Amino acid sequence: MKKFLNIKSVFFYFVFLQCGTLLAQGNGIAGITEATQMVTSYFDPATKLIYAIGAVVGLIGGVKVYNKFSSGDPDTSKTAASWFGACIFLIVAATILRSFFL
Repeated sequence: MKKFLNIKSVFFYFVFLQCGTLLAQGNGIAGITEATQMVTSYFDPATKLIYAIGAVVGLIGGVKVYNKFSSGDPDTSKTAASWFGACIFLIVAATILRSFFL
């Protein structure tokens, strides 16, 4: 009886694997092309969003640096460098990512 069950289970797994390979032989190139088009269609809005975030970071940094400069704080240049460095990093990172993937 055990030998019959073992042969039956081997046959079941063999048929199961064959059905899986038959179903997987569809048109995979079309699916990959569609996925690529979907992903690349998100880059323009994402790049514009990152540019907008960079602009907001630049404005906030400008206001903070102005407040420090007006109050006579000695480390104004350090604050300016950090805020505007962050803004430039956002813009450069968005541009480089877009050029890599598009």
